[in-house]
Amino acid sequence: MQVHTSEVARLYQTEFVRSARAVGVLWAVCTLCFAVIEVVILIQPSWVGTRQLHYRPGSPPPQAGTLGLFEVCLENDWPVPECRGSLRTLTPLPAFQSPAVLVCISLTMVWASVGCLCLFRFCNAATVYKICAWLQLTAGFCLALACVLFPDSWECAEMRALCGESVSSFSPGNCTVHWAYVLAMLGILDAAILATLAFVLGNRQDALLPDDVKDVTGLLLSP
Repeated sequence: MQVHTSEVARLYQTEFVRSARAVGVLWAVCTLCFAVIEVVILIQPSWVGTRQLHYRPGSPPPQAGTLGLFEVCLENDWPVPECRGSLRTLTPLPAFQSPAVLVCISLTMVWASVGCLCLFRFCNAATVYKICAWLQLTAGFCLALACVLFPDSWECAEMRALCGESVSSFSPGNCTVHWAYVLAMLGILDAAILATLAFVLGNRQDALLPDDVKDVTGLLLSP
């Protein structure tokens, strides 16, 4: 009976470890993808863009373009839009400094969690998972706050020049939110899922059966 229980315990431990490793690899890949997405969210001037408007023939067409945290890009006769801003020096537009700083903090937290993946070779896996979880939670919180502050800052000169005088806080006037802002919203959900999964993996690592199956066998045989 004891030999049979010991074999069952070993088999259970092996399958437990394999499944935890497989999910951990998937979590690490998704974390790396999320870090790349954060870079795209930060640098792309596509948080807001002009909507397609109808105008009378003979009248000048309305100005079309997009706006991000660092640049305003206007469409012209050339295939490449004309962009104004300071992306190279990472200087955000004056009205969007707070959202830009929050996205930068979020980006730093995510890449810090990516860097923590190297700690699996030196530290306890449960501790590393929980550190990464808190970093990802912080990243998601900062990204959520940036997504709230961004539309609150729409009443600025850059937005009025691009979207008309009807612009106000949380009202984009002749513009609409574009894919980079939607991607930021999805990034919040992604951060929450990754952090939750990291906490679950950390707790599972704490619950892994020890190598000495005698203790496990004793627990299984105890009344």
